[in-house]
Amino acid sequence: QVKLAESGGGLVQAGGSLRLSCAASGGTLPIYAMVWFRQAPGREREFVAGISRSGSSSYYADSVKGRFTISRDNAKKTAYLQMNSLKPEDTAVYYCAADFKAIPTLSQYDYDYWGQGTQVTVSS
Repeated sequence: QVKLAESGGGLVQAGGSLRLSCAASGGTLPIYAMVWFRQAPGREREFVAGISRSGSSSYYADSVKGRFTISRDNAKKTAYLQMNSLKPEDTAVYYCAADFKAIPTLSQYDYDYWGQGTQVTVSS
């Protein structure tokens, strides 16, 4: 069973950058697609970015396309989310998730393994 732990969140000014990490323990990370979701207060959890099992394909929500980059290092059992040009509307708790599939899907209900979340706050 895979356990996930996010890190790298914090407070940043609009226009700034943060890099989130998602470290996996247990299981075999290379067999899992990895995704990032986020949830702002009063809103549903939404898909942000996903990366295929091999790392060759990545997928983004329209709201972050061109600003965020997802990557993974299977040797380190870690996935990353590089967030640039941050906006106040990016403020949320960010969660990484994984599931045994080659290609990530967009629904949170498709994922069995979740981290505890890390807070990202972007001030204007």
